[in-house]
Amino acid sequence: MKYLLAAVALLFTSPAVAQTPQIGERYGSGDRVAGAVWASRSPVIAPHGAAATAHPLATRVAVDVLKEGGTAVDAAIAANAMLGLLEPTGNGIGGDVFAIVWDPRTGRLHGYNGSGRSPKGLDLETLRRIAREKGGGAIPPFGAASVTVPGTVDGWYALHGRFGRLPMRRLLQPAIDYAENGAPIAQTIAYYWANNQRRLERAFADGQLEEIENARKTYWPGGVLPAEGSLFRNRDLARTYRALQSGGRRAFYEGHVARTTDAYMRRIGGWLRYEDFAAHRGEWVDPLCVDYRAGVSLCELPPNTQGVSALQMLQMLRGFDMRALGFLTADSLHVQIEAKRLAFADRAKYFADPAFTEADIPKLIDERYADARRALIRMDRAMKTPDPGPDVLRRGDTTYFTTADRNGMMVSIIQSNYRGMGSGLVPDGLGFMLQDRGELFALTDGHANIYAPGKRPFHTIIPAFAMREGRPWIAFGLMGGDVQPQGHVQIILNIVDYGLDLQAAGDAARWRHGDDAEPTGSPAVGNGKVFLETGIPPAVGDALRARGHDVRPGDGSFGGYQAIMRDHERGVYVAATEMRKDGAADGY
Repeated sequence: MKYLLAAVALLFTSPAVAQTPQIGERYGSGDRVAGAVWASRSPVIAPHGAAATAHPLATRVAVDVLKEGGTAVDAAIAANAMLGLLEPTGNGIGGDVFAIVWDPRTGRLHGYNGSGRSPKGLDLETLRRIAREKGGGAIPPFGAASVTVPGTVDGWYALHGRFGRLPMRRLLQPAIDYAENGAPIAQTIAYYWANNQRRLERAFADGQLEEIENARKTYWPGGVLPAEGSLFRNRDLARTYRALQSGGRRAFYEGHVARTTDAYMRRIGGWLRYEDFAAHRGEWVDPLCVDYRAGVSLCELPPNTQGVSALQMLQMLRGFDMRALGFLTADSLHVQIEAKRLAFADRAKYFADPAFTEADIPKLIDERYADARRALIRMDRAMKTPDPGPDVLRRGDTTYFTTADRNGMMVSIIQSNYRGMGSGLVPDGLGFMLQDRGELFALTDGHANIYAPGKRPFHTIIPAFAMREGRPWIAFGLMGGDVQPQGHVQIILNIVDYGLDLQAAGDAARWRHGDDAEPTGSPAVGNGKVFLETGIPPAVGDALRARGHDVRPGDGSFGGYQAIMRDHERGVYVAATEMRKDGAADGY
């Protein structure tokens, strides 16, 4: 009877006070009859090959390459070329690339560090002067002072040389066709495109950016932004890709691209030179791994990336019964946040280009070290700003994507221009923006990550790979600055401890902690801030505040997830994509 009375009362409620969900509120989703009720879609199941990227067309191109007999590396390169056109808000050949590849022939993981170095002609004192004049004491986020050598194209050819099968000409052709004829702009990418225009125009007006006409011509010609659903053409980028088709890697690092960039930098007063391009080489590295539980190991790339932070967090969290603490509870989030703060204290001090600063990084993921750091976590309150652990010195917008082929090769790969579109600088007629990764150097004497000519900066972008019982299991990652190691850990917990499927593990509401000390030398701000997505119950936020956490509403910066899982028992791949982005997972 009470339900009937309530229904009658609702019928006579004034429209002015009726609790009607409005468009844009979180109360608008439908219901699912299978899987997590809040999941955005089912995982994709594919027996022969799979791809997951931040744009449906990039995924389609990758799957087409797989169907033609291309390897997972071939598919990844083709997808990356497409994403440089379709998603210039996060990546492009003006940036860097990192990858982890499972090679079924050798039965091992291979890591690749494709980060570029700072200009040899820019010295520390000059950079400090520029920081004082243009950056308020920090390296300016836009303009020539933040530019480092783009490492992506070298990375493509290094990966292809070892693991590719189809010719590079074939892999670049779909992106060329779309660049010449028009590529559709997706909803979320259009949103970030507009944000980037505002930031770059403001940087130019403030004097940080040396010139902006080339960016305007390439990305918002005539002052018109590409709108959602419109077709975007970039014929300059098509010509650059064609130069790679005919001249290979040398066209970029020793030919037209390098010489054009040199001339452009001289014209605007920048420092990157032809010699910096010609000297560039990426590096094959061995991933570092830690055992978590249930036979699962997480593998990440070593510094100058931040991947070790995710490994440190898992080592500490292994000492807690995360399943018993509960999914998205205050107890669970509290210990995750505290583990993150401890790991990031070490990140701020120790992570840098190993060619310049020797550090015994494996000590940071040692079980005994994790035990000592875990002991600092109290369940009843947040710790004060943690210090880094004992000295181990011996004296980030982005796109993530993943592919897998019929022979068992799996690729976890991430590529970025760093802050949004990058530095704001587009060399004459090349159709791509140079990265601003150099913003992440420190300027403090004695800091491991202090700027030096020809040095690689600290890097936020990290691909991840999970093994289970010694076999390849999940190639996955999240784009998005310091959220990446935090997100990697949340994905592993969601799958291993909370039993979510691959798609639901990414759709689940996330937390993000910020304002720790940074590898740039910036100090921590209090206990930092905890941002919670709306899917986390308000009572959880209240409980975290009671323990001393500074909890804030979500700001939209929670990463962009893609993943492919190998189901060895069924002989299929399972693929998932990020509901917060425009992407798609597919297979055949």
